[in-house]
Order: sequence, then structure tokens, then C-alpha cells
Amino acid sequence: MHKKFLTTGVCALALVHAARAEETAAPAAAPTVLERMLVTAGLTPVEEGKTGRAFTVITGEELQRSQIDNVADALRRVPGVAVSRMGPAGGLTQVRMRGAESNHVLVMIDGIEVLDPSGESDLSSLLIDEIDRIEVLRGPQSAFWGSNATAGVINIITRRGTRDGFRIGGRAETGSDGTWLGGVNLSGGGETYDIALSALRRRIGGFNVSDFGTEKDGDDNTTLNGRFTFDLTPDLVIDGTLRHVDRKSALDAQDWMTGLILDTDDEATTRETFGSLGATLTSFDGALTQKARLTGSDISRDYFAGGARTAWTRGNRVNGTYQATFAFDTAALDASHKITGGYEWERETFLPSHLTTRFDRVAHSFVGEYRGEFADQVFLNAALRHDVNDRFADATTYSLSAAWAIPNTETRLHASVGTGVTNPTFFEQFGYVPTLFVGNPNLKPEESFGWDIGVEQGFFDRRLVVDVTYFDQDLTNEIAVSYAGPLPTPVNRDGKSKRRGVEIAANVDLMNGLTFGATYTYTHATEQATAGGLRTSEIRRPRHSGSVNAAYVFAEDKARVFGEAVFSAGLLDTDFVTYTNVRLKDYAVFNVGASYRFNEHLEAYAKVENLFDTEYEEVLNYNTQGRTAYFGLRGSF
Repeated sequence: MHKKFLTTGVCALALVHAARAEETAAPAAAPTVLERMLVTAGLTPVEEGKTGRAFTVITGEELQRSQIDNVADALRRVPGVAVSRMGPAGGLTQVRMRGAESNHVLVMIDGIEVLDPSGESDLSSLLIDEIDRIEVLRGPQSAFWGSNATAGVINIITRRGTRDGFRIGGRAETGSDGTWLGGVNLSGGGETYDIALSALRRRIGGFNVSDFGTEKDGDDNTTLNGRFTFDLTPDLVIDGTLRHVDRKSALDAQDWMTGLILDTDDEATTRETFGSLGATLTSFDGALTQKARLTGSDISRDYFAGGARTAWTRGNRVNGTYQATFAFDTAALDASHKITGGYEWERETFLPSHLTTRFDRVAHSFVGEYRGEFADQVFLNAALRHDVNDRFADATTYSLSAAWAIPNTETRLHASVGTGVTNPTFFEQFGYVPTLFVGNPNLKPEESFGWDIGVEQGFFDRRLVVDVTYFDQDLTNEIAVSYAGPLPTPVNRDGKSKRRGVEIAANVDLMNGLTFGATYTYTHATEQATAGGLRTSEIRRPRHSGSVNAAYVFAEDKARVFGEAVFSAGLLDTDFVTYTNVRLKDYAVFNVGASYRFNEHLEAYAKVENLFDTEYEEVLNYNTQGRTAYFGLRGSF
């Protein structure tokens, strides 16, 4: 429970994004292939039905049809995922998966980590215009992705250009909360190359996060994104990405004596730059594939109160990876196999305010993976990883998964088991805020063991598809804040924190333009107390959560209307005055929208969020957005 003081109090003053490279898409593959492949489920891409891991894929087309502007709102539809935002769209936005901490979820963009020194990813800056798909894998994935993939991975893949000429597109949007949005994109290519460029500016007037005063808290976000692929030869392909985000967000300070949010004119500015360059070489008629990638990031945050800078952080990360995959068949077993080995090097640096020393740490990682397909119905995957760290204990993690598509049925069984590790963050090790917090350089990494088992069942030629998964996961060496010394400091707890629950997803296509979808998650998450063995429920993980949606397409597929609801019940948060958990109000938020395509080049859309003006909280004492209407135009030429 007290770890949330670190992630919502101290880290609200000192958050930094960092990035570590890991390639997630086959650069030579066309976008049509990516639509069929799940690139996150291991060191090599795999067809979606051939993985034993619990996953959800949200395509860019689905995001556009639902008129979702940011990644966080898209994730509210995903089973097993809980989103909590501090106020407006620019406020700190945390994502928790399967009852775990927010720093146990690894967020990637085109294979590069989006990670703060706090150890968690703030999703408030992630807009969706350039996104091709979002892949969400649940359960421990550290064997593939290393630290922070303890509870799962969210992999965001941006759009590539097509190789049949160039197109330019854009959109403009306005909203009743003072929102103005404008974006433009250029994509295309030729026989041996493709390129995609986009620029988006969003300004939100916002609303008053505090119960006091009248000042509105908004956000100004400029995001530039680009990627390219070039075939040097039929067997050698290079690719690269570059992303820059520049933001200014209004903040309201919290009074830690009363826990109340004050109506102040505080603000934060953030500058994030991520880049990568990679190469893929295939040989022996495609049997051997070698990949190398170098990535870097530079992230800075500055915090202001009354126009004066009060805190800042600087961080960067450089990462290099190499992996080789050998594919072969065994006709006697009616099977195909892939064996992959890889090496990763990483260097991170961090400079917080109130300190003059720039801290750094280096890690070397070795990983191996086996993937097998048997009789086109049984699919196995196994991986082992060893991380060598210079600032804390080394770690070894593993992962096993299996899926069985039962012949002559619409049934697919899937299961996975694995371990995860989350390293102490720079701020937990070396951070310092006068009178509030001091780091602990002797921390050990957090460790987790988890498993799940589920069944996907289709009905009526898969017009109805239902997936039900049970999960169970334990956490040891949990890092929490201790108040025993002169200043609060993080420590490793004894005992285990336990999470278990059920995830359900269903989709219905009536084949007449009418579709339905629903998700539900039951989560029971408890943490081990520092003394006495008393278990307490974790905060910001609703016991019951989910969503329902319906859409109807008509007028020769030109018009579309939709409605959706997101609900939460049994949500707790910490009262920092009494340091006890309090239950927040259960709620359901309804959204409706419509769009009309005039021709192949121009479309108009409109949406109303929080239709019934529901009052609710995702974080204690932080107001949320009331009823808001938006209207926009989208074009492509």
C-alpha cells in the first residue's frame, strides 16, 4: 500500500521516461502480415492463434471507429487491465495488469520501452493517430523482455507506409472542454522502401481537478513520429524509428496533511525522444534470420509552482541487441521448429533534482527460445533468460506456454507459466526529495511467479467467440516505503503478495452490420504487510471491472453508430492522512458516437463521452471529466 506514496506522491514530482530497445516486428513484412501476426509473444512473431499466452489485439482501425484519442482509454476495454488517471488527459496515467503494480507492466512503442525512473510508464502522452495496433500480453514475460514485464506487456506498433505510392491524410477535432486537435500524416513508398511520417498537436482546456477554485487543468501535447524500411538487397533490410513528444500539463498540488487537492497553478513540461536503427539478414533460403538493433532515448521533466522550477529529472538509455533464429522442419513428426538465441546490452543514466551526481548502471542479458508447431494443432513455446546487473542481484527468468487447437472443433485451449523480475528504479535506489524521500541503494529486484489457463470457444462459425482465462500470480521481495527512519525510504518486504482472478472476453458479429463486445475481470489482489502477517487489499485494482459495446453499420457501410460503457466496482485507494484504504464509489461511464463517410476521401465523426455526466473518482480526491462532446473531420488523399 505504502509503495503508492512513491508512485503518486514523490514520483508526481520526479517522473522520467526511459527506453530500452527490443525489436518487435519483422521489418521486411508488409502491414498485411502484421495484421495476422502477434509480434509480442516471444523473440519471433507468431500467428495469433498459435500462442498459449493470454492476449488482446486492438487494431488501428478499431481505434479509429471507436474515436479513441489515447492509448489509456483503449486499454479500458482490455480484460485484466485497470487504468487510473489523476485528473485530465494530461494527468499521470497508470496501468495495472492482473492486480500487479503499475511498474510491473512493460510498455513498448516500436520495440522501445516507455519507462520512467519511477519504474512505471505514464500513458498520458500516448496519442493514437499513428498507431497500427496495440498488443496486450498478460502474465510474466520477463524471459523475453527483461525487467518490468512481471505482469504483462503492452506493445504499441505504429503504422508503416505501403509500397504502392504515397498518400497524405489528416484530421481536425474540437470539443466542448476546450479541446483542439490537428494532425497530418504522410505515408507510402516504392518497390524497395516504405516510409511513414506523422505530426499531431492536441490542446485540452480541461477541467478543475480540485474541489476548490475554478482554474481548469489542461494539457498541450505535440507528438512527431516516423519510421522507415529499406531493402538493401532481397535478403538484407534496414529499418528505423524516431519519436518525439513535447508536452506541457497543468497540475494541482496535493496537501499531504489533509490529502486534499489544492487549486494551484503548478505545471510540468516533458520532452521525450526515442530512436532506433535495425537490420535484418536472412540466409539459407530463409532458414536463418539474424537481427541487430541499436536504440536510444533521452527524457527530461521539469516541474513548476507559481512559475518557478521546483524539481526536474534527466534520464537516458542506450541499448543494443542481437539475435539469430534458425527454422527447420521434421517431416516424421509433422512439425516445424524455431530456435533463437540472443544477447542484449544496456546502459542507463539518471540525474534527479536536489542531487549533483549522475547515476548509471549497465546490464548484459542472454536469452534463448524454442518454438514448435506439431500437426498444425499443438503449439509450444519455451524461453530462458539470464540478466547480469552491475548495481543489484543478477536474475534468471523462464517462460513456458502451450496451445491446442482441437481438430474439427471451434475450441482452442491455452496455458502459460513463467517468472518475472522488476529491478529497483533509479529513484528507488538513488532518489532524494528533501523532507519527503531518500533512496536505498541496497534494494533487491522484485520477483514473481505466475500461471494461467484458459479456453477460447467459437460458436456459429465463430460469429460468437468467448475466451475465459483463470490466472494466479505471486510477488516476492516487493518494494514498499518504510517510515521507520528519519526520512521515508524504500525497502524489500518479507512474504508474498498474491493476485488471482478470472478474465472473460466475448465478441458477437450478427453479419448484418450489428456487432457486440464485452469484457469482465474479477481480481483479488492482496499484499503482505511489513509486520504481523496481515494481508491487505491492493489499491487501484477494482475487484470487478469490464466493458460492453455495440455498433451498427448501415447506409452501404457509410454510416456507423456505436455505444459503450466502462464499469468499475470494489476500487480502493489510500487516504494519506490516516494511511488506511478507503473504497471509492462504484461507477459506470457511457459513451456514444457516430460517423459518416461522404466518399473515399472524407469522413465526419462526433462523440459524447460520459453521456450521463457521472461523478466518479479513479484516484482519491481527483475529479474526473464530466459530459463532453467532440466533433471532427478526417481526410485522406
